[in-house]
Amino acid sequence: MVLSHAASAGSSDDSVHSTFASRYVRASLPRFRMPENSIPKEAAYQIINDELMLDGNPRLNLASFVTTWMEPECNKLMMDSINKNYVDMDEYPVTTELQNRCVNMIAHLFNAPLGETETAVGVGTVGSSEAIMLAGLAFKRRWQNKMEAAGKPCDKPNIVTGANVQVCWEKFARYFEVELKEVKLSEGYYVMDPEKAVEMVDENTICVAAILGSTLNGEFEDVKMLNDLLVKKNEETGWDTPIHVDAASGGFIAPFLYPELEWDFRLPLVKSINVSGHKYGLVYAGIGWCIWRSKEDLPDELIFHINYLGADQPTFTLNFSKGSSQVIAQYYQLIRLGFEGYRNIMDNCQENAMVLKEGLERTGRFNIVSKDQGVPLVAFSLKDSSRHDEFEISEFLRRFGWIVPAYTMPPDAQHVTVLRVVIREDFSRTFAERLVIDIEKVLHELDALPSRSSGPALQHPNGDTVSEKDLARQREVVSVWKRAVAARKKTQGVC
Repeated sequence: MVLSHAASAGSSDDSVHSTFASRYVRASLPRFRMPENSIPKEAAYQIINDELMLDGNPRLNLASFVTTWMEPECNKLMMDSINKNYVDMDEYPVTTELQNRCVNMIAHLFNAPLGETETAVGVGTVGSSEAIMLAGLAFKRRWQNKMEAAGKPCDKPNIVTGANVQVCWEKFARYFEVELKEVKLSEGYYVMDPEKAVEMVDENTICVAAILGSTLNGEFEDVKMLNDLLVKKNEETGWDTPIHVDAASGGFIAPFLYPELEWDFRLPLVKSINVSGHKYGLVYAGIGWCIWRSKEDLPDELIFHINYLGADQPTFTLNFSKGSSQVIAQYYQLIRLGFEGYRNIMDNCQENAMVLKEGLERTGRFNIVSKDQGVPLVAFSLKDSSRHDEFEISEFLRRFGWIVPAYTMPPDAQHVTVLRVVIREDFSRTFAERLVIDIEKVLHELDALPSRSSGPALQHPNGDTVSEKDLARQREVVSVWKRAVAARKKTQGVC
């Protein structure tokens, strides 16, 4: 005989209930203060996981250069090492060794003038933003030392860049009190002009920063021309103004797709290079690298030596504690893929970018702003934006799950608006073809709507009546987005 007992009304054992049958889904989650009481782990997981479902799909986020897919074996390595603190070098000597191996491999990839067994000079960072800060500090200190030795004032350093630089360069200039001298852009030319850049160089210029892969349209700046012009100016003036290459996006592309392109340490004035491991280095967000040409290019006084963790540790970072997972993942990718694997992946990315570009061109509605040589992305703008603009296309595409950014160019090309699709490793040809189909659907829908300057049309392509209120709400969303973009001087992005 089976006996059953009804649970008492006052029972507080929530573990026997489904999360969705418990009291935890009946109350709002805390937003400002830590809650007084604990909740079961299953409920905490379910509630947070459910809210995260409202985020966009990372693989459909075509705004970002950052890696959104890695192999399961690498994911496992990362999870196995997630509890290791990267800075505890004495406690985790193998992790430190893996970081040093990455630095050496990347330095050789960038043609650093090293012997076969000579150790490279570089450091792992949390991204290219930190790497740029470190490189900038090294340039500033070397310039200050030189000016002080010559008995000259060293209180007004400047750096020359294009107006297309990522916002981290503005941060460096503001945080470390360096004047930022920007070469303005022009319609049809969206990268730094080397001739104009060299004209802006003076005795107080700590370096000229060139970009290998502009975030705006993926284009590589002409680092060789910049180097040649700057060599000539240095000879004429007696200065020794160096070059830093911001290869956040292009550093893991150019060596595989364009091996003959001279942009790296083959050029004598290139003293340091940063690259994002979490972009085309194919690692999840949280890893960048800064590589110096030689020890002489990194002043000793910027390197700290600490020993409270058990051994002398030289360190040159803006951060201290951080996870080891991304460093280990970078080493996995370098030895797992090798030169052949990286080249194949970059070839695929470039081919899929061409598929997308050709599909957009077939619509007859867009001008292609990006270049065939550069980061595998497609930047494009409407040929006719008198009725509808790029911001509306971006907004409508979100209904299909695609996140495609629209933005205005920096000065003096701020009147140009573009859409940009970044082609990453996990963006397949099927995705490219499907995106073109969805863009065509969006164009068809927009054509049936009133222009921004006319009254509302009342007929939707599916035959439904479109209310004036709905149209006004849609216009308001687009208008708010446009104002937000216009308020930003730089295109936002993860370095």
